[in-house]
Amino acid sequence: MRFLLIISAVLAVDQVSKYIVQTNLLRGESIPIIYSVFHLTYIQNPGAAFGIFANQRAFFVVITVIVLAGILISYRYIPSSNEPMRVSLGLITGGALGNFIDRLRIGRVVDFLDFRVWPVFNLADTAIVIGAGLLIWQIWKSEGEEEKVNGDAEN
Repeated sequence: MRFLLIISAVLAVDQVSKYIVQTNLLRGESIPIIYSVFHLTYIQNPGAAFGIFANQRAFFVVITVIVLAGILISYRYIPSSNEPMRVSLGLITGGALGNFIDRLRIGRVVDFLDFRVWPVFNLADTAIVIGAGLLIWQIWKSEGEEEKVNGDAEN
């Protein structure tokens, strides 16, 4: 249940934020929030991170469907006691769905968070990165625990 709540929350916050940006800024417009540090800059990204593979909409749709199917299948095998891994998959799924909706709706992803030292991104991207980081940490942590258990068993 928490998994669906996380997905829904990420998706709602992402889509509402993109709607607000699209209805209040012109494409390419930038509003400084903290001058020279953080701006709201409305762009439409036709590619993936950093604009790579621009205008490959069909490719991204297929990849997203495959990734989402993989997450939904693997989620069933994660023990309910491993809440951090379940949360990470919820964040990744919600973010992927947010960008997926953009690709289906307008063929591009709406980005607006601009820290001036990094390409412009959105809240879905943020959820994906946090979820992926948490997932990597959980995998690393479980491998360390497994090595410790195996090492103790050998002694």
